[in-house]
Amino acid sequence: MLTTDPIADFLTRIRNAIHARHMTVDIPFSKMKKSMSQILLDTGFIRDYVFVDTGVQGFLRLYLKYGANGKSAIAGIKRISTPGLRRYVGKDKIPRVFNGLGISILSTPQGILNGGRASQLGIGGEVLAYVW
Repeated sequence: MLTTDPIADFLTRIRNAIHARHMTVDIPFSKMKKSMSQILLDTGFIRDYVFVDTGVQGFLRLYLKYGANGKSAIAGIKRISTPGLRRYVGKDKIPRVFNGLGISILSTPQGILNGGRASQLGIGGEVLAYVW
């Protein structure tokens, strides 16, 4: 299947899996999606992820995180910059998501970073998504 926006596909697969209460979700592999998965893992929004090699492209299997009450660690996930309208921010304008309870994911010259790390490094970039 050809997708014109692989990041939106990544976020939509996670969102749909959470709504269906799945424990895992499989996503076609790319380096960008791996970087975004690592950010979700580092910030505690998912339990883990692994790369499954199928010989051609492979896929990432994300293990979603749920609390004792059955609520997902990810309350919301939203695409910000789209292929039709790119959203860039400078180092001083990096958005805070839900007053610090969420994260923004940025594509910077240093790679894919969360908003807090980009602020520490003093670099801006394209705002890919918000997760809260």
